Amino acid sequence: MSDIPSLDLPAGVVVKGALAHRFDEILTRDALAFVADLHRRFNETRKRLLALRAERQKRFDADETPDFLAETRHIREGDWSVATIPADLLDRRVEITGPVDRKMIVNALNSGAKVFMADFEDASSPVWANMIEGQINLRDRWANRIDFTDPTNGKDYKLKAKPAVLIIRPRGWHLPERHIEIDGEEASGSLVDFGLYVFHNAKAALSQGSGPYFYLPKLESHLEARLWNDVFVAAQSALGLKNGTIKATVLIETLPAAFEMDEILYELREHMAGLNCGRWDYIFSFIKKLARNKAYVLPDRSQVVMSKAFLRAYSLLLIKTCHKRGAFAMGGMAAQIPVKNNPEANAAAFAKVKADKEREAGDGHDGTWVAHPDLVPVAMEVFDRLMPQANQLGKKRNDVNIGAKDLLEVHQGTRTEEGFRENIRVGVQYIEAWLRGRGAVPIYNMMEDAATAEISRAQIWQFCQYGVELEGGIKADAALFKRCLPEEMERVKGELGPENYAKGRFPEAIALFEALSLAPNFEDFLTVPAYAKLA
Repeated sequence: MSDIPSLDLPAGVVVKGALAHRFDEILTRDALAFVADLHRRFNETRKRLLALRAERQKRFDADETPDFLAETRHIREGDWSVATIPADLLDRRVEITGPVDRKMIVNALNSGAKVFMADFEDASSPVWANMIEGQINLRDRWANRIDFTDPTNGKDYKLKAKPAVLIIRPRGWHLPERHIEIDGEEASGSLVDFGLYVFHNAKAALSQGSGPYFYLPKLESHLEARLWNDVFVAAQSALGLKNGTIKATVLIETLPAAFEMDEILYELREHMAGLNCGRWDYIFSFIKKLARNKAYVLPDRSQVVMSKAFLRAYSLLLIKTCHKRGAFAMGGMAAQIPVKNNPEANAAAFAKVKADKEREAGDGHDGTWVAHPDLVPVAMEVFDRLMPQANQLGKKRNDVNIGAKDLLEVHQGTRTEEGFRENIRVGVQYIEAWLRGRGAVPIYNMMEDAATAEISRAQIWQFCQYGVELEGGIKADAALFKRCLPEEMERVKGELGPENYAKGRFPEAIALFEALSLAPNFEDFLTVPAYAKLA
């Protein structure tokens, strides 16, 4: 008999993705009915809010710049705080992030970090099998059957007695799940990821002393936070959960959201656990939102650092805003990974991480992110030393006074041909891996996710739009890009080996990266056109 299941579908729901072993455990009639109900209630609002993003972008393209909202000043100046935060989220000093494959989940939960963020978004390629297998793996975690033996090497993976707290990151509001249709319409990736996880796991997590916890990505306004809050209220009601059971941490990783941090906290105040400095996507958003404004062309990506200019301003404002409202202020990602066979380079990378975490802990962040288990002790040592208590909610940072000008201050630095070329190499290599189903990709000793590729193509697009003069007098334009692209791909082929290069999906990745980098109009997210190429 075949172990490929068949599905019992509720009315109006069509599953177009191929079915595999155990998929029927996730795609149950009741779970899909739950997701369909969320879709029918909230998808029109989601689409309307995405249209508002597009309208706002037109204003930015016409030289308007973001500012604090006059109509919500009473919220910023009001005396209110978020609801009580659960006990297992009170100490979040080190969080590790990664995709939802089984090996990653076990290793991350066992890493010694306080929290593991299981990521359906930028660290995962949304291949249908990745998304549903991820849900199976997370359900197995709460059913205490996540242990497994790797068939390729016979190694056993077993969950330790005190694993990290689990937080789930669903896909952003802009991403569809085309393998599920509801009433003839593609489902929202956000509602599918959230709905399937909370339906199958909320009560199991609560019974084990935790709860249904989420990281919310890519929000651009408090209205988008309000939509999530409405979804939470509806889900809790449908599942018989007390209002406020679901807890969310919002990534401040778009430029408009930085001007609405108070308002985002307020909209989600019954469900709020904190805000996070999503630094890489934030850089991408800064470029994207102001892409048509020549005054905001950034230097090379490597020089856009957290200790200066708009990144410094937004991280300090986030700490002050969160602590004023009783919410946690989480620091950003350390994407470095161990440099094998080069002790000096490895020591330099770890020293860079240590300095970055010392800045965060010293400023008042309540915790930080790492991408690799070997960085957990590095970050933990810093926060144990500088934050001996569970968190720094008492560090109010009333000395911080950040205005719109500070949030728009451009980093000083150089724009170089090497930076231009590195953007090509990194961007193409990431897209190629993503097309093969991998969302977290080691490139040049960094664990990269979609945000890095977004920054890479956004910088090239902006440089070429304005014919930016690079160091040495070379002009960045389409001609330079077309000269550099094949040269950099030859370099990548040499680094990977011709055989590995030939096995990949480089022709498709190169074509997509070139189209995005030289398009007359800036594409909002590379993952949207790339999604059409996935299984």
